[in-house]
This record gives sequence, C-alpha cells and structure tokens, in this order.
Amino acid sequence: MDARPVREVAIVACMDARIDLHAALGLDLGDCHTIRNAGGVVTDDIIRSLTISQRALGTRSVLLIHHTGCGLLNLTEDFRHELELEVGQKPSWAVESFRDLDQDVRQSMARVRTSPFLLHTDDVRGFVFDVSTGLLREIDPAPAPAA
Repeated sequence: MDARPVREVAIVACMDARIDLHAALGLDLGDCHTIRNAGGVVTDDIIRSLTISQRALGTRSVLLIHHTGCGLLNLTEDFRHELELEVGQKPSWAVESFRDLDQDVRQSMARVRTSPFLLHTDDVRGFVFDVSTGLLREIDPAPAPAA
C-alpha cells in the first residue's frame, strides 16, 4: 500500500472516540489522510500536516469535520489559566474552543482556503457529524443572512 491516499483527500476531524471516520464516510484503509485533534480545529499544526499531505503526498481535497456534543463547546480559554496555576507554566497554544459548530467549521474552511502554504484550496468542504444519528450535515461556507 502506498502512503499516497487513493482518493487524494485529507480529512481534519476531532479526536473524539465516538467518530469512526472511515465508516461515516464509506472509506477504506488507504483512501485518505486522517488528521485529528481536539475539536478538529485548523491550527498551525493542522496547516503543517495538510501542507505535507498536499505537497509531498498528492492530496487535492480537504474535508473538515466537527461534531455534536464536542468537549470544546464547554471549554474556555480559562482552561489555559487553570493549567498555568497547576503546573506553573502557561501553555503556548490556544484552547480554540467555540460556541457555534457551524461558525467554527466556516472559520476552519477559511483558514484552509487562505493558507499560502497549501496548493489546493478550491475543494474544501466542511461538515458537522451528529454523534446520535451518525449523519453528516454539510456546512455552507457563507453564513446565512440575518433575518
């Protein structure tokens, strides 16, 4: 098996153990690169991994997947302050918590689309995975107009 994904897709998703990405998307081993972190947010390290995935291993599409019931919906940047009090050092990283799943997916799509390091930014799609139903809901990159 080659390290290059057969479907030329990289998926960024939350590390939540309830999400079986291959089953949810109907993928087999070798079909995609899977990059996971807390919240599935696009951080500098995610951009690093996507850049290597595209430039060295041939991916052309990016799927971003957040999910219902995510732990980052309940955290705040106070988490960093609590860690600093406990260990005596403030983390250099942001928690990247969010309150609105759809808006954070849009933000993640924008971060990918505007990265100067990525070759392929046209095929970037975002989804919210419902952990109760197992269904994916695609997010429109443009926010809905105010009523």
